[in-house]
Amino acid sequence: MNLDDELDKLLNIKTSGRDDSMSNFENFPYEATPYSVLQILASSGYITKRDRIVDFGCGKGRVDFFLAYSCKANMIGVEYDLRLYNSALNNYRNCKYSSKVEFVHANASDYVIDDSITGAYFFNPFSYCILVKVLESFKESKKRNDRCIYLYFYYPSREYLAVLNDDKNFTHIENLDCTHLFGNDSKEYIAIYKL
Repeated sequence: MNLDDELDKLLNIKTSGRDDSMSNFENFPYEATPYSVLQILASSGYITKRDRIVDFGCGKGRVDFFLAYSCKANMIGVEYDLRLYNSALNNYRNCKYSSKVEFVHANASDYVIDDSITGAYFFNPFSYCILVKVLESFKESKKRNDRCIYLYFYYPSREYLAVLNDDKNFTHIENLDCTHLFGNDSKEYIAIYKL
């Protein structure tokens, strides 16, 4: 049994696989972040039990359940695909560690960032045009309640990095290296930005 299967079993959830059924030029296919990558993020010390993190394009909820379990963070999964959202809800009913997890069926560009949110996770869930709208929502929320907000981008696209690096509101903190996990792919990292 591989690590992804082992941790799905531990959490009593089913999150493996890829789903292209609702993908288009704005919303990209579902593919769960490998648990080995999530372990690197969890052990980095950035996410703690005081955090409230939004997982955009949460799919079946793997990131949410794992970070709630390992970091005790409060997690909000946002998913526009009704089928994947229902899979996340099914996992919620079965998971032993779901008390710090909630799911919202919404398009990310319409989701209003609550002023208690301290971070967000992205695995290239949508186009850079939607990302720009999401980042604007974060900036508006920070104006209402000034706080430190960390954004975590796994396997970030060039377009995502360009948007972030061109906006002076966001500061690149570091990259968590994951290249050793999957054959030295130079794109295997988590880019961390602070707003």
